[in-house]
Amino acid sequence: MKKEIIIHSAINEVRVAITEDGELAEYLIELPNKERYIGSIYHGKVSKILQGINAAFIDIGLNQDAFLHFSDIDENLEMNVITEEDDEETFQDDNKLTTESNNEDEQSEKESDKKNKKKKHPKSRKNSSKLATFKTKRSGEITVNLKEGQWVTVQIVREAYANKGVKVTSKIAIPGRYVVFLPKDELVGVSRKISSYQERRRLRTTAKKFLPDGAGCIIRTAARGKNEEELKRDWEELLSIWAEIDYKINSLDKPGNVYMDMQLANSIIRDLFTPNVQKVVVDSKKLYKELISYIRRVSPHLESRVELYTGKNGIFEDFGVDKELAKTYKRRVNLPSGGDIMIEHTEAMTVVDVNSGKTIERDQERSAFKTNMEAMKETAKQIRLRDLGGMIIIDFIDMTDEGNKKKLFAEMKKELSGDRAKTVIYPLSQLGLMQITRQRINQNIVEKLTESCPMCKGSGRITSKAVLVNEIDRWLKNFRRSSTEFRLILHVHPSIADYITTGTISVISKLMLKYFARIKVQQSDSVGIDQFKFYSIRQQKDISGDFM
Repeated sequence: MKKEIIIHSAINEVRVAITEDGELAEYLIELPNKERYIGSIYHGKVSKILQGINAAFIDIGLNQDAFLHFSDIDENLEMNVITEEDDEETFQDDNKLTTESNNEDEQSEKESDKKNKKKKHPKSRKNSSKLATFKTKRSGEITVNLKEGQWVTVQIVREAYANKGVKVTSKIAIPGRYVVFLPKDELVGVSRKISSYQERRRLRTTAKKFLPDGAGCIIRTAARGKNEEELKRDWEELLSIWAEIDYKINSLDKPGNVYMDMQLANSIIRDLFTPNVQKVVVDSKKLYKELISYIRRVSPHLESRVELYTGKNGIFEDFGVDKELAKTYKRRVNLPSGGDIMIEHTEAMTVVDVNSGKTIERDQERSAFKTNMEAMKETAKQIRLRDLGGMIIIDFIDMTDEGNKKKLFAEMKKELSGDRAKTVIYPLSQLGLMQITRQRINQNIVEKLTESCPMCKGSGRITSKAVLVNEIDRWLKNFRRSSTEFRLILHVHPSIADYITTGTISVISKLMLKYFARIKVQQSDSVGIDQFKFYSIRQQKDISGDFM
């Protein structure tokens, strides 16, 4: 697969497009008015513990408290790495252990792991009756060592969205080029993408030379084949970062930030620029120099793949990204055979509706299957491009053939297999619905690039003119019950003013006759299209709220 990273840097934003075989696969954006918090570390205080929802709220110095679930250990990290215990079991199953000494070493490591686990999840619960508890399938009942007012260091794992604050974990992980340093966890894991047992063992042995007591790490895929000197440079940088964080933690007297992760472009190069990426193209000289400086330090053999764009048309236009990006802002996305998908966002979930449109197929089942397959591919693409998170429901066109349903499910799993976010896909239900849950980390593209409409408050619809007139009618009815005033001024949006003042006998004329009042209509752009304001000429003030 040909993979490229294209970076566009403007005065007030950075946009990153990742293409696979020339097609846009991922799109990330960093805006100055929406600070990027993912990966940042804060030292804060526990403000509230809610046993009912198995969570605590942490004051970390932001406008809104952070959400810390009791299961704050990043399960995705554990799922994507191979621990020593996993390796031992695999190795024994394959009958690859040949010496007695190796067996003894591994047995001692196993026993050490078990002791560490016992320390991590103590069964003894003396003096912990007031502490919250949490049950897990893996470890049973765990006592959560948190109290209100307690200081705790946390790392942000999910951006704020809607009215929800950031989500944090107490398992700190500082990413480097080749390893992720875990200062508070003794786990030594290796990426599952490194398949060789010998290579995993070599990398673990190397890591243990640099690991401080009580600390652990995750060895990343990029570390495969790297010598000890290259890995040592990464370790030294990470240990230096942690020492600085530790110093800030000890010097803080109020909740605040102790570590900010790299900016978007730099973090993408650190995490995704591997040998399977053909090239990185950037259109900013300043950013180009920054990236080259970083690459020379950590992966000098990849320097030749970083290019500075000097074209005149625009980097996204030349690489054909603009056309694909246009789709990410639309609710309706067209399909090749004439159908389309409609993507609707709610706070609870994202709903995708598949429409058949015009089709030349005479066989209904064949037509439905063809459209559904097109919709499935486009939906999988849009999920990654828009960075949709949480629950996603896709309403496919009804099919009767069970074989077609299974094919659709299998193809969706295949399409999303390359997704970096953890994604779980469920087969089609009896109603033809496919449910997908996708790890929510960032705000999706719609949340980043748009704001709620001040008129409709984000609903996408506004009150009709007829309904607004009824509201004015009710207001005047309440007004006439308790007031003897005769002269009023009505401020409304220009389109509403036209609606109520036109006609042989206008709407406003009927209201004046009905309630025996003289009402002067004034157009005002500052009044919402679904609002109105009444002013009293006698009192010289706005009396709208008095008679609602």
